[in-house]
Amino acid sequence: MDAKTVEESRVETVYLVRPTHLNGANRLFGGILMQWMDEAAGIVAKRHSMCNVTTASVDNLTFLQGAYQGDMIVIKGKLTWVGSSSMEVCVDTYVENLSGERNHINNAHFMMVALDENDRPVKVPRLILQTEDEYLAWAHGEERRRIRIQRKKDKLDGI
Repeated sequence: MDAKTVEESRVETVYLVRPTHLNGANRLFGGILMQWMDEAAGIVAKRHSMCNVTTASVDNLTFLQGAYQGDMIVIKGKLTWVGSSSMEVCVDTYVENLSGERNHINNAHFMMVALDENDRPVKVPRLILQTEDEYLAWAHGEERRRIRIQRKKDKLDGI
């Protein structure tokens, strides 16, 4: 397939915070949440590319609020930008209460890379943008990509 829409790979998963997911302050351990978010990002990228993927980087991981034992955690992932072999996945996390209301608690952007059977980068389908929000997300994704490239260059230059 030459191109796919954002909707074709969108993911929503739900977890229940259990005692084993808590840190010393009795809140959801950030590492557990990051794992769940990375899994969601991987599924989005795998659905889009139809091949194995790996996480290349995570940008802008922002913890807005905590979550506690018994909370329902909803993780939503969607593609925001696609390159030749790389894909940016926006992952948002919410706590959902019993009435179905969702409170946004976390956000991150994952750069995923599609891999062939030899773990080499492989070309992915283009992303079909259909809404104004998708075009805006693409523009922001391009800016984040530019910043990532500059950061990498700075590190190589010893800055």
